[in-house]
Amino acid sequence: MLDFNVRGENIEVTDAIRDYVQKRIGKVEKYFDEGANPKAHVNLKVYQDKTAKVEVTIPLPYLVLRAEETSPDLYASIDLVTDKLERQLRKYKTKINRKSREKGFKGVEVPAADLTVDADGNDEDNASKFDIVRTKQVSLKPMDSEEAILQMDMLGHNFFIYEDAETESVNIVYKRRDGRYGLIESDDE
Repeated sequence: MLDFNVRGENIEVTDAIRDYVQKRIGKVEKYFDEGANPKAHVNLKVYQDKTAKVEVTIPLPYLVLRAEETSPDLYASIDLVTDKLERQLRKYKTKINRKSREKGFKGVEVPAADLTVDADGNDEDNASKFDIVRTKQVSLKPMDSEEAILQMDMLGHNFFIYEDAETESVNIVYKRRDGRYGLIESDDE
């Protein structure tokens, strides 16, 4: 059973909205293994131009599901984000489960912290180019580069830091401008 944490920005989260979120996003429960009790973090934002943005993050072992959608209607945004989550789960569940079984990783948890840095892409006008506006701490999980790319794509990020399962070194995979992927390996000498 999904445990929901629903927050609203510029909107009061009424019981009707909370029930709709739980009903629609709760549809993804069918993709989880029995006994899994993931927590869904749902952030609802309503902007001055009357658009509504819904962001959902569901941390799971081996991956963090994340989706966001914006539309003129809050309920439509909830529907769209649910569809996006279901597509992600169908696409990655089989592959991730196979990789997890192959590697024998059990009890590994992905940190609940979302690795997004300045998700809205906003810069403060008065800030220097070198001011750090957000700091995150991450736990590096052992995996191979293919699993790291899956994580990066699931999060919608341009890079992902991980510990290589074979060499135990810290590596970074990143998405290149041409749409392909790059790998930066650390030199632990």
